Amino acid sequence: MTDNYIQIGGREFVRHGRTYVMGILNVTPDSFSDGGKWTDRDAALRHVEQMIAEGADIIDVGGESTRPGYTQLSDEEEIVRIAPVITAIKKEFAIPVSLDTYKSKVAEAGIAAGADMINDIWGLKYNPDMATLIAREGVSCCLMHNRKQADYHSLVEDVKDDLRESLELAAKAGIAKDKIILDPGVGFAKSYEDNLMILNCMEQFNDLGCPVLLGCSRKSVIGLTLDLPTEERLEGTLTTTVMAVMKDISFVRVHDIKENVRAIHMAETILGRRRAL
Repeated sequence: MTDNYIQIGGREFVRHGRTYVMGILNVTPDSFSDGGKWTDRDAALRHVEQMIAEGADIIDVGGESTRPGYTQLSDEEEIVRIAPVITAIKKEFAIPVSLDTYKSKVAEAGIAAGADMINDIWGLKYNPDMATLIAREGVSCCLMHNRKQADYHSLVEDVKDDLRESLELAAKAGIAKDKIILDPGVGFAKSYEDNLMILNCMEQFNDLGCPVLLGCSRKSVIGLTLDLPTEERLEGTLTTTVMAVMKDISFVRVHDIKENVRAIHMAETILGRRRAL
């Protein structure tokens, strides 16, 4: 592997010049968009099969909703939700699996079940054992921006500084930089106006030297802009995805795979990054 790639599980991803799709699999009863749909193991596997058929590159499994006002689960409850599903996905499909958790015990159980990446919404800052675990297991990680207080002096620079702190924690623990993806955290500790600014300036996060992931699918910034309920936010999501392609963002985390894959393909073809089908 060269510096041009990041490896997640058994697959190499180009670090720049392509945009890949992370498909969301929430095995939760209370997620803001699709809570309760995929809590049954067989239903979850059918959905994974569909997402792969539609072009998903990674599956991101989440066992605890982090919607505003969410109720925190115990480690044991979250593990019961995610571990069997990850095991089943890895048995049935040859696709990298990410685990969306900020808890080291849950992450450890997920990695034991087969997870190839940890998607940490607190960027290694919630649990001091998380960075050590990721380094020891040699898995990849996505470090998202978050903070307790949405108090910024200069939004984009402050977010970049917070992400640099996450990178420092990773380096101290021994996580290789070529194992890291960064996420500016749309919808987390940010106002509506802050979220719009992050979307408009997301290419600046490439300056930190890691591939960047955008997670904006069906989020409130779209709902507030278009005055639409969660289930009607596809067009808004596609707009953010096309902007991500134009700004050389490496990954988008989305619910609607087929439509986003098509939008990415069209945008990349126009930009000369791939040939038409």
